[in-house]
Amino acid sequence: MSVPATAPAVIPATGTQYGIVRETPAGRAEARIAALAGALRSYAVAGTDYVETYPDNSLPPSACGILLAPWPNRVAGGQWTLHGEPQQLDITEPSRGNASHGLLRNTGYQPVGAPAAQDSSITLSAEIFPQHGYPFHLVHEVTYSLDDDGGLRVRQGLTNVGEDPAPFALGAHPFLRIGSVPVEDLTLTLSAETRLTANENLIPEGSEPAAGNYDFRAGLRIGDRGLDSAYTGLDLTDGEHRHLLAAPDGRNVTLWSAPEFGYVHVFLTDKFPGRSRAVALEPMTAPANAFNSGVGLRWLEPGNAFAAEWGIRPGQGG
Repeated sequence: MSVPATAPAVIPATGTQYGIVRETPAGRAEARIAALAGALRSYAVAGTDYVETYPDNSLPPSACGILLAPWPNRVAGGQWTLHGEPQQLDITEPSRGNASHGLLRNTGYQPVGAPAAQDSSITLSAEIFPQHGYPFHLVHEVTYSLDDDGGLRVRQGLTNVGEDPAPFALGAHPFLRIGSVPVEDLTLTLSAETRLTANENLIPEGSEPAAGNYDFRAGLRIGDRGLDSAYTGLDLTDGEHRHLLAAPDGRNVTLWSAPEFGYVHVFLTDKFPGRSRAVALEPMTAPANAFNSGVGLRWLEPGNAFAAEWGIRPGQGG
């Protein structure tokens, strides 16, 4: 019985992987994006990793790096009302009975145009088809690009290709790190004055001024704390919201977002595989349950498009 001289390549569980690269004054910047959910698989500058990753044979743990559309976070019970008619979305978070993280987390994105080796940017797209619970037809497009300084820029957009106005919100789920520095030793600074309070199913019930252990405006060491909470009332600096992770040696990484991303969800967990602790900073245009509360919810007219940017920017600090 003959054996092939070379075994066929094994396709990662997240599908085709798209790499981008750029030589910058800070060093070689590289990122890898998966077809599945348009997820950010890796991002490094000068050999230092700035996002969490996972093995090729795994799906994104804790939604690591995935894109969130046409809503981020959760819809309570997967239920909402459209023009007086009840809608029922699939329950994708059985433990809490919610519809979680939109409709594209199990969808493969396709490149727009032909990706070339050594490109510093790539554009991918995926369709949201009319379905039970969400009878609208949209296209979600994302462009990942590396800036001159090595920073990663992400532009997310939606186009309504259907016949009716469609409600939506956008978000993303990156987990940040600074190389091999234990996350427990990092200091988190949020430009946020308000924390959303939530029930046991993580559905917002109100808000309160950020205070005590929930107030990161002056910076708090992550340590062994856990958190799964959204913030708003975000400061703007030079037209950006900025949230910072800093290492004891002065290195840092910033999650920045355009004004349209008026919310950031902070997820501090000890459940990320292979890490004693991990931190996700999730830019969102609306908080959880926006389809019911209307908070931050936008409507997109037929033929119209919406786009906004966020990104990750390493720094040396001092």
